Amino acid sequence: MTEDIVLDTAIHEPPATAGETEMLLFALDRSRAQFAWKCGGLGTAGLSKPHPPSAMTLGGLLKHLALVEDHYAAVHLSGQPLGPPWDGVDFDADPDWEWRTAADDPPEELYALWRGAVERFRLALSSALASGGLDQLTKHVSSSGQSRSLRLLLVDLHDEYARHVGHADLLREAVDGLTGEDPPQPP
Repeated sequence: MTEDIVLDTAIHEPPATAGETEMLLFALDRSRAQFAWKCGGLGTAGLSKPHPPSAMTLGGLLKHLALVEDHYAAVHLSGQPLGPPWDGVDFDADPDWEWRTAADDPPEELYALWRGAVERFRLALSSALASGGLDQLTKHVSSSGQSRSLRLLLVDLHDEYARHVGHADLLREAVDGLTGEDPPQPP
C-alpha cells in the first residue's frame, strides 16, 4: 500500500440554494472524490491488477482521466496544445497509450499526474468562468466547425468520471474487497 499518498476524497455539499454552476462543479467534484477513494492508497500491484476479461486497471484509469482533464483544460478551455507527457505521444499510432503504459509508471507518478491534471483543469475553468458564464463556447472547434458550451464540457467531463467510477468500483473490489458508494467523510 502507498499510504503516504493522499488523494482528496472530501465531499462538500453545496447549499440547497446553489446555482447551476455550483451544482455542476459539486457533481464533478463528488465523482472525483469517489474516484480518488477507489484508486487511493494502492501500490504497483493494486494499480496494475486487471479484472479479466478486461485489461483495464486502476492505474490505467488514473492516467486516462489525467489525459482527459489535461485535454479539456489545454485544448478546450485554454486553446493550447497538450503539454507533457501527452505532447510526445503519437495517439494516432498508439490510441491506447495511456492505458498501456500505466503499468510502467510508479504509483507516485500516476497519482501526481492525475492530481496535477485536475488542478490544471480547475485553474483553466476558473479563468474561463471569470470571463463568461456557462453559455460561452470553448476554444476548441471540431472538424465539423462546432464548439461546445462550457456547460456541455462540464457535463461531458462529469459523464467521463461517472462511467469510470463504475469501472473503478469493480476493479478496487477485485484488488482488496473495498466496496461502497461514497468515501468516508469526517464527522
